[in-house]
Amino acid sequence: MKAGTLRIGLFGIGLEAYWSQFTGLMPRLEGYLNRVAERLGRPGVEVVNVGLVDNPDRAYAAASEFRRQDVDLIFLHVTTYALSSTVLPVVLRAKVPVIVLNLAPSAAIDYATFNALGDRTKMTGDWLAYCSACPVPELANVFKRAGVRFHQITGVLEDDPETWCEVDAWVEAARVAAGMNGNRLGLMGHYYSGMLDIQSDATLQCVTFGTHIEHLEVDELSALRREVSAPQIQARLAEFDRVFAVQPDCAAEDLVQAARTSVALDRLVAEYRLGSLAYYYKGTGIAENETTIASIILGTSLLTARGVPVAGEYEVKNVQAMKIMDLFGSGGSFTEYYAMDFKDDVVLMGHDGPGHIAIAEGRTKVRPLKVYHGKVGKGVSVEMAVKLGPVTLLSIIESAGGRLALLCAEGESVPGPILEIGNTNSRYWFACGAREFVNRWNAHGPAHHCAVGVGHIAGKIAKLGLLLGLEVVKVT
Repeated sequence: MKAGTLRIGLFGIGLEAYWSQFTGLMPRLEGYLNRVAERLGRPGVEVVNVGLVDNPDRAYAAASEFRRQDVDLIFLHVTTYALSSTVLPVVLRAKVPVIVLNLAPSAAIDYATFNALGDRTKMTGDWLAYCSACPVPELANVFKRAGVRFHQITGVLEDDPETWCEVDAWVEAARVAAGMNGNRLGLMGHYYSGMLDIQSDATLQCVTFGTHIEHLEVDELSALRREVSAPQIQARLAEFDRVFAVQPDCAAEDLVQAARTSVALDRLVAEYRLGSLAYYYKGTGIAENETTIASIILGTSLLTARGVPVAGEYEVKNVQAMKIMDLFGSGGSFTEYYAMDFKDDVVLMGHDGPGHIAIAEGRTKVRPLKVYHGKVGKGVSVEMAVKLGPVTLLSIIESAGGRLALLCAEGESVPGPILEIGNTNSRYWFACGAREFVNRWNAHGPAHHCAVGVGHIAGKIAKLGLLLGLEVVKVT
């Protein structure tokens, strides 16, 4: 399978006895099914359409095909009445979530035309093309009893934007779930000493999201830095000038060190095929390693903007949240509370280290820092604010029982003064007010970090939680 491809299974249902009784009914329903297949198709999505399932033999054949094609999600288009015994085998063997499309061919039957047909056989055949709602309770009953994870969309096949927005959201959520499954997460270094809230069971991350974890050595990154050539450094410095607003007080040597580390980081990511990275390392006592980590911020910010999110402080849970946000196309920048502004009723949030510069408001500034607060080293860092407008916060939280959940909230990135300290930071407004938001968010026991992305996508996150079997909490 090509990297990034989502495989969606699709089938319609019917009763084999209908086809000989009602001329034209089967091709009519197949036309509806093909229309759904067209709407589901898009770049990065392969639709595995096994057609109408109308008897047990076809059900088992469809189940085998879905397993062979390794589909990530199944859309069941309820085209007409069908026996649950011919539907259950298809979804039971595939063992993936099912979206039940209870879609009428039009908003209403043309009763006058229908009743004027004058032939009750034709009338019944026409009605059967509209009776998608009929078998849904039967299917829901059997699916519930069989433990099949299913979700419903009820609407109209054509001219129903609400229905297709819902379908699109499910497809996007499935794409993110598939992207997380097999994502290669690099862990380099160790936790920031004493931050108990961020520590997590790495195996639980693998089990929940399908993540593959590579444990990396800072020494390897340091060794790769030695192999970076002068032309590579000059090329990366030129990239810094294109991408960032490098401030004139940045020391040339600090920028060279950052360029060297950035090139080495790219090579490390390529060699391990990483899709995300969490790191923290003091490097105390080994000057080379200290320099490596101290010069990492510009390179990790570039990686984050290119779809390889990087979290500092070895924040495993939060880099997972950042990856989810990035897969949704919303960004996902590392953040935490900075301060409360009760006068303007906003929360200031940001973080030192990497920033998702692709979602920055304007160009990201590079500033020199004589000290990295609470950390070893000095050098250059990024200062950015998230784009003004709607934002979503996401945190992966862990309960006392060891279960993961998704905590999210929607707000606004608003204009106003920020702290010009060489870190990422923004001003966020929430409908419930800054004071109440902080209380409500903290009540769920998240770690002190979260990921922030652009747009309001809590609805998509809710669907991702359903696909992964995770509780989703939205703070409002």
